[in-house]
Amino acid sequence: MRCIMSSFKLVALLAVPLLAPPPAAGLKEKIDPVIEGAYRSALDGLPCRIKTRGKPKMLRWEEVDRCLNTAAGRVDWPALARELESIRAAVRVVPAIEFNAAVEASLSAQAQSFEKVFAVKDDESLLPLTNSVLKFIPQDSLQNLPVFNRVGDEVGTFLGPYSYERTGGLASANTYRLTLFQYTDRNGNVQSANDKLLLDSFGVPWKRAAAQPGFRLPAEKLFAPSAQ
Repeated sequence: MRCIMSSFKLVALLAVPLLAPPPAAGLKEKIDPVIEGAYRSALDGLPCRIKTRGKPKMLRWEEVDRCLNTAAGRVDWPALARELESIRAAVRVVPAIEFNAAVEASLSAQAQSFEKVFAVKDDESLLPLTNSVLKFIPQDSLQNLPVFNRVGDEVGTFLGPYSYERTGGLASANTYRLTLFQYTDRNGNVQSANDKLLLDSFGVPWKRAAAQPGFRLPAEKLFAPSAQ
């Protein structure tokens, strides 16, 4: 009987899973400072002073795009990728998909508001929904803001951005990514922007967009083959 009880205890002990910290424990604390440094580089010299034009007044799309793309260009992407890779190498038990998700989460959590990127005098102006603006906003930014066309008509409410890749045509094998957006029209139907090249075709009220996240460093720069 004593032997049977001892065997039972041994089986019971073997059946109890070993309690260990989750693989990603401490991962956020390692990634966040690295991403913070990248944002610090990007924001150097900001905000950009942006002028308006037209009626209704809209921020000049070319100044908006230049500001955003220049800011992203200040980041040393290869160096950032190497820093993140060194963190990943130190925690190899974390699957790549989980590590990449942690990087994505950090990029989103530290996204900067529009008012930290653009200095705008006229609160009644519109922020143009250019392809670059849409490329840099977090997925949940600008939700339900009214969308106006370039003549000032309200066409609906903003739903969110989406991206797709296109080739350069029959004579070119190059591909490029365009970011567009969807909105709910005044009849409750989901619509996509008609124009593929969005300059100042549509806009949202600056005063309602200013405090929302408007500049998120793109993860594609890190996860692209050339950055790995």
